[in-house]
Order: sequence, then structure tokens, then C-alpha cells
Amino acid sequence: MSKLLISLLAVSLLGTACSSKKKVKDVDNSATISRDYEVRDASSTNRPGWIEDAMVWVEQENMDTAKYRYFAFETEPKVNREIACNLAKANVSAAVAGEITTFIQKSLAASEEGAASIDANNPKTQAMREFVSNTLAERVQALLHGIAPVKEYWEKRNYLQKLGAKKDYVGFTCAKLVRMEVSRLKAAIDKASEDIVSKADDPETKENVKKALEKIDEDFVKARKGEV
Repeated sequence: MSKLLISLLAVSLLGTACSSKKKVKDVDNSATISRDYEVRDASSTNRPGWIEDAMVWVEQENMDTAKYRYFAFETEPKVNREIACNLAKANVSAAVAGEITTFIQKSLAASEEGAASIDANNPKTQAMREFVSNTLAERVQALLHGIAPVKEYWEKRNYLQKLGAKKDYVGFTCAKLVRMEVSRLKAAIDKASEDIVSKADDPETKENVKKALEKIDEDFVKARKGEV
């Protein structure tokens, strides 16, 4: 084998090794995203970052993330600003409850004990499965107390067919940033977990579900801060 061929082979192998170490990075595509509306008016010239990620934003703003957890909710477009903001205010607790409920369901499904206890083929778990699927979100919402508003942001948008909307119309969206004390949040999640356990029909299932949800309140609080 010639020296030239050996050199080319070495370079090729080195290139392969280097390329295998490359990491895929997120691409900023904000400049290429096509929207079907134009913002004609807003409560602020800048769309606040807390709408996209409340916890990251409040940490950057050095707000109290030890005592509180923060949540954001934005409405779909409505016919006027008042309706949009009233809806945001009314639905923010449901949005928080939905986030908690989804976390509980995923935690049950992910844990070895939880997965066995929500098996659709197990008739002993029917009452519990129905509670988790149909009633848990309402129950969590009823347990949430002390949600306090922090910030509000609204936009007036012109949706245009030429930009891809189904028709031309004006719509208002409204977003709310709220906070809740960690202690109250944990208490609500803990009580919801107890309700799930109480729906289990036999001692073994009760124990499995209890084990699966043993630290669900702490896990949720940590997850919202990106610690798990």
C-alpha cells in the first residue's frame, strides 16, 4: 500500500472519528416561522418570555423561586380584550391543574408499581383508572388555593387569509403569569395522591399506587424548576 493511500485512509478515519463527536445543536428558526396574523396592538412592545417558560423567566428576573412556583397561561384568540383576559383569569387554575394531572399520570405510567396498577386488563383497578382519567383534573383544581396573579399581557391580532388564516378577522389573546406557594402546591398534590390511592380496590394495588406516588408532590415542584 502506497504512502499516499495510507495517508488518505488515515485522514478519512480521523474525519469519521471527529464527525462522530459532533453534537446536534438547536437551530434558531424564529426568523423563518410564518405566522397567519399581524400584531396590531399589545400591552407591551415586547412579548414577555414568561409566556413560553415561566420558571426560566422568573429565575432570570431573580424572583422568589424558593417560596413560589410560577405558571403561565395564554388564551386562544377571542372577539375582544375583556373576554380574553377574563377567560385567562378564569382558566388559569384549570391550566395549573391540567399540568399537575398530566405529571401524575405520566409518573404512574413510568413507575414499575404505577404501570402495574393502571393496567387496563386488571378489573380491580377500574375505579381508580376512571378517577384518574375523568375526575382527577377537577379534583386537583378544587384543591388549588392561593393562586395569585403576577403579570398580564394581551395582543390584538389581525388574522389574514393572505398569511394563511382561514379568513380575515381580528382576535385578542391574553396571557397571565401567576404564582402559588410551594407549601400549598405540595399539599394539593399530596391530597390528590391520597384520593387516587383511596380508589384502589385491593390492598396490594393500594400499596403499589402509594409507592408510585410517594414523592409526587416533591417531584412536581422539582420538575417545574428543572431539577428532575
